[in-house]
Amino acid sequence: MTILVDDPLWPAHGRLWAHLVSDDTLEELHAFARAHDVPARAFDLDHYDVPEEIIPRLLTAGAQHVGGKELVRRLIASGLRVPARDRR
Repeated sequence: MTILVDDPLWPAHGRLWAHLVSDDTLEELHAFARAHDVPARAFDLDHYDVPEEIIPRLLTAGAQHVGGKELVRRLIASGLRVPARDRR
């Protein structure tokens, strides 16, 4: 059971954003997000979008930093990945 965060590469709203995921369960992901003040509105079906400035706090709390490809690989392996075609 691991919470993962990738690099903040996605620009939006004047900031860079990263993805926060669990490689085990959505319940684990939601509990971690709640415990570290990540707003529920940041959840997008299988991940949270998190702004660059809170990543150090998430890492201190136990999230593991991985590259984007590794994050997606582990999300797919967990069975939690929601494919793009199902995001509508």
